[in-house]
Amino acid sequence: MLGPFSVDTYLPAFPSIEASLSASAMQVQQTLTAYMASFAVMILWHGALSDAFGRRSIILGSLAVYAVASLGCAAAHSIEYLWVFRILQGVSAGAGVVIGRAITRDLYAGAEAEKMLSLVTMIFSISPAIAPIVGGWIVTYATWRTIFQLLFVFALFLLWLCWRRLPESLPPEKRHAFHPSSLWRNYRQIFASRLFRLKAAAIAFNFSGLFLYVASAPYIVTRHLGLGSNQFAWLFVPAVSGIFLGALAANRMAGKVPTRRQLAFGYGLLVSSGAISTAYHLFFPPALPWTVAPLFLYTMGMSIVAPGLTLLVLDLFPQIRGTVASCQSFAMTMLSAVVAGLVSPMLNHSMLLLSAGQFAFALTGLLLPKLAETAGSRVVVTASLAHQRGNIQWDDLNAEQ
Repeated sequence: MLGPFSVDTYLPAFPSIEASLSASAMQVQQTLTAYMASFAVMILWHGALSDAFGRRSIILGSLAVYAVASLGCAAAHSIEYLWVFRILQGVSAGAGVVIGRAITRDLYAGAEAEKMLSLVTMIFSISPAIAPIVGGWIVTYATWRTIFQLLFVFALFLLWLCWRRLPESLPPEKRHAFHPSSLWRNYRQIFASRLFRLKAAAIAFNFSGLFLYVASAPYIVTRHLGLGSNQFAWLFVPAVSGIFLGALAANRMAGKVPTRRQLAFGYGLLVSSGAISTAYHLFFPPALPWTVAPLFLYTMGMSIVAPGLTLLVLDLFPQIRGTVASCQSFAMTMLSAVVAGLVSPMLNHSMLLLSAGQFAFALTGLLLPKLAETAGSRVVVTASLAHQRGNIQWDDLNAEQ
């Protein structure tokens, strides 16, 4: 939950940060980009570190660093210092996202793993609902620095809770040595896989359709809808309600509905949401509830699609799931950083452009699994023919993919 809290809680405080630090709107927007970019780079290492040193120790260390970074953000007296400590927050906040998935896959398999991932998504969905509302009320009655002080307290609470209650799910005999050569080999193997690139990109594009609205939230709420800084719930409650209900639906579908049908249903919601929102803003100005209602369908579809796609990605390389989880999260977060730093500033002056951008992300997310399915079928046929000629062993199939 640290990731959504780090992004959503301080969004209502953008105007206050501008005034307090004598910064431009673009400079404050780049505090989000700094966080997302550092989050993405470090997220490549969280999984590999946990594969080598265990899940628990990396979680605890990251929480300690995050607590220090939050204090630094609260004490920053220039926009440059805020950038630095936001980078430090990004470096440490991703451990829970990556290692949480790896722990789930360590302990569960098949439909049970899919149920657990959807349950985690349901719990996770609480934070984007609470965060901007809390941030808005804090800015109304206190200062933006109080937001980061609250994150410091939250990090300390999580550190204490994980120290007391989080067990180690990766025994020493299943760990991999932390050698640069083996790490390079693992990363190269994962990123060289066309199936990984396509499936991980599908998850990234699905999420970026939502993150485009998250990064543009200060403009959507205050400028396009004319609401106050304590009314961000109008945007985030529909989004989070969709995440929660979509995860609940995915939990109920696991083991009962074929993955292909589940993905088709989820993508139907994703694409329909983008089309409805774009069509509305083509003819009408932004207004409640029509501007925010399609977001409910989008996030519901995203949550239905996510568990199945995530398991397909993790199971490409089952012996290094922590590293795979890192690489998948890296792809998603880097695209989100691009959305926050480039796409949102280009589109946030118009709700029509934002809706069209979300629609484009949904269509791209729909296309990529289709390409992955075609690529996977082609690899299997090629490997089968080569095996018949004695040119390949079936153990090589996954590396070929």
